[in-house]
Amino acid sequence: MDESGNTPTGKKLTFLKLGGSLITDKLTPRTARIEVIQRIAAEIKSALEKDPSLQILLGHGSGSFGHYSGKKYKTREGVSSQEDWRGFAEVWYDATSLNQLVITALKDAGTSPVAFPPSASVLSSNGQITSWDLRPIRSALEKGLLPVVYGDVVFDSKLSGTILSTEDLFVHLARKLEPGRILLAGQDPGVWRDFPACTQLYDKIRPADRDTLGQTVSQSQAPDVTGGMADKVEQMLCLIEHIPELECLIFSGEEPESISNTLSGHDIGTLLTL
Repeated sequence: MDESGNTPTGKKLTFLKLGGSLITDKLTPRTARIEVIQRIAAEIKSALEKDPSLQILLGHGSGSFGHYSGKKYKTREGVSSQEDWRGFAEVWYDATSLNQLVITALKDAGTSPVAFPPSASVLSSNGQITSWDLRPIRSALEKGLLPVVYGDVVFDSKLSGTILSTEDLFVHLARKLEPGRILLAGQDPGVWRDFPACTQLYDKIRPADRDTLGQTVSQSQAPDVTGGMADKVEQMLCLIEHIPELECLIFSGEEPESISNTLSGHDIGTLLTL
C-alpha cells in the first residue's frame, strides 16, 4: 500500500468508524438504534457499488452496550479479582452482541462483512497493542470482503485485562495499513469550538492547534469508559503527525447520505489534517 492509501492494485482504503452515540441510545443500557444501523449499512453498500476502487475497514463503538458494563466493573483500568473477570466477560458479551447486530445489518444490505474480534486476536501491555496478526484482515481486504473491528476487551500483560476503543485499534491499524482517510461518524456534526454551548464548529484542526483547543473539546456526556471527543482528537492528531498524508474527518452520521457522501470523498464536519 503506497503513501496515498492506495494498494498496488489501485484500491483506496478508508477506515470508517460508527460511533456508539450514533448506533445506540447511549443513555439507555443495551439499546441499539436498529433503523440507523440499517440505513448506514445500505449507504456503505451504495458507496462500494459506486466506486469499485473503494476499500473499507469498518469499526464501531460499543455505546450503551459495552460502556455501561465497562463503567460498572472499571475494566479499562485493569482486571484482578474474580468479580473483575466476570465483568471482563460481561463487557465481551455486550460488545459481541452489538457487533452481531451490525454484522446482520451489513449482510442484509448486501455487503460481505467479516468480524475480527480484538478479544480473540489482540494482546496489549498497559493498554498499548503489542501483538496483532493482521494477515487475516489484509486477506479480507484483498478478497473484496468488509472487515469489521470494534471496541472490545483484550488480555493485557500489565493490567491482566482491559478495553481497547475503536480509535485505539484504528491507530495501530493505520500505522500498518496506511489508509488515505479515517472517517469518525457520531452524533455531533463535528468538533465544537464552544462546548457546552455548541454553537460553533471547527472547520479544520491541525496538530499545531493543540494549544488553542483548551477545554472547548469535550469529554462525552454519556458513559464512555474509553474517553470522549478530546481523546479522539488527540489520537487522530498524533496519527496524522506519523502519517502526514492522512486526513481524518469527524462528522455526524445522523443525516441520510452523510455516510455515503463522506465515503465518496466529500468533507463535512471537522477535518483533521497536517
